Amino acid sequence: MQLDVSDAALELVGKVGYDPVFGARPLKRAIQQEIENPLAKLILAGAFGPKDEIRVHIREGKFVFDQGTSKT
Repeated sequence: MQLDVSDAALELVGKVGYDPVFGARPLKRAIQQEIENPLAKLILAGAFGPKDEIRVHIREGKFVFDQGTSKT
């Protein structure tokens, strides 16, 4: 599998994971909650195969996972 995260998705996870008091410390939790956990559920449900490219982008303010064919 290959993961391709758009600039908009990176920016949003950075905003979600930044706290003025704690800085970027909550970033790991934001990545887990917004990308890793939903992606794991999709993989377990069979939405993506071993040779798929998974594109993460933003649509209407939410993280969206689309399938493409990996070049490798």
